[in-house]
Amino acid sequence: MKSIILSSKLLCLSLVILLSTGFSCGGNSSTKAPAQKATAAPAKVSMASLLSEKQFNDLFPQRDKFYTYAAFIKAADELGMITVKVTRRATSVYQLERTDKKTGKSTVVRQDVDWNEEWAKAKPDSTYTIDYGDFCTEYSADVNKKELAAFFAHIAHETRHGMNASYTDGLMLIHESNTSLPYVAESDEYPPVAGKKYYGRGPMQLSYNGNYGYASDCILGDDKILLQSPELVETDPVIAFKTAIYFWMTPQTHKPSAHDVMTGKWQPNAEDKAAGRTPGFGMTINIVNGEVECNKGENMYNMNDRIGFYQFFLKKLGVSDANCVCSCGKMKPYRY
Repeated sequence: MKSIILSSKLLCLSLVILLSTGFSCGGNSSTKAPAQKATAAPAKVSMASLLSEKQFNDLFPQRDKFYTYAAFIKAADELGMITVKVTRRATSVYQLERTDKKTGKSTVVRQDVDWNEEWAKAKPDSTYTIDYGDFCTEYSADVNKKELAAFFAHIAHETRHGMNASYTDGLMLIHESNTSLPYVAESDEYPPVAGKKYYGRGPMQLSYNGNYGYASDCILGDDKILLQSPELVETDPVIAFKTAIYFWMTPQTHKPSAHDVMTGKWQPNAEDKAAGRTPGFGMTINIVNGEVECNKGENMYNMNDRIGFYQFFLKKLGVSDANCVCSCGKMKPYRY
């Protein structure tokens, strides 16, 4: 999983699990029509009403028993009660204010040491709020299912362990195969705890201390929980699914959230257009692992495996993406 917005001192690194097949989307981003912005539904729906346990089991028939439907629904429901207001000064000085919708209580869970420095205050603030309750529930049923298919495609690819192009082997890996590496990077805000390893865990293979700390701030309201106990992501299935939803919903310093891409909220600016970045599933690949998989043509196995899962899950969920810009083969990745 790629890095979420962190301090400028934290190295932004690539996914550690690369899996492949030979599926082709049949086209590239330059020949597809841009996605249209979704039309808001009159009221949000619950995740349980969008996806039944039978459907979940059918989508992931070979899954590890760790990944249950009940854990996924609980993760979506509980994290859905959280919003995080992100305020950024300069380029990399952050304040995070986390609000529990059930209690209405708001808490500043992160404020960087340079927050009140004059040079930081001199730069205009940029502010946005992440509502984790919008995960696959913000728009019409078809849009929500299309987003869910995209989310499932990525977590299936990240955790698959089986036969290429079967698309039945997702949610099999709880952590990456090689657990010997610590995945530690310098971070003022989220320093590693001695003796702990931050290798890829969970549906999105959360990795590196900076990502564990940021996820812990948003999910649990305390960065120390996952920094001190990163193993929770491979022993608590609810927390594991929460880390995946958190990643999906949370914009990065230079990237939109995958949620905003799949719902049509995100539209490319001039720089994005020049880089070939276009709304659609291919853009979510650029967000997740663009440096490794994007702008490398149409024969990138890992990119095509994600596309294959997406098309498979769309069909299973009874929706289509007729104007899918599925490939990122000609999209330039973001540079950190």
